[in-house]
Amino acid sequence: MDTAAGQPPLEKLGHEARGWTLDVLNVLRSLGRKEFTLAEVYARGEELQRLHPQNRYVEAKIRQQLQRLRDLGFVEFLGRGAYRLR
Repeated sequence: MDTAAGQPPLEKLGHEARGWTLDVLNVLRSLGRKEFTLAEVYARGEELQRLHPQNRYVEAKIRQQLQRLRDLGFVEFLGRGAYRLR
């Protein structure tokens, strides 16, 4: 998968960043459809909190990871809290 200019491929991200990125990507894939909303991802925040108990700002981290996944070419922003897996 091509990456956006200046963005490292997923395998070159640091362990912690890659862990969060892959965990959010797994949540997105588990939703079972290509299009989803931010609210649906937030609803899975407890699962991500269990995987990363040291992080107290899960919703902010979800947004950050959605941006990273967008930059890596895995997710497309559709607007108004809507997204699509590529």
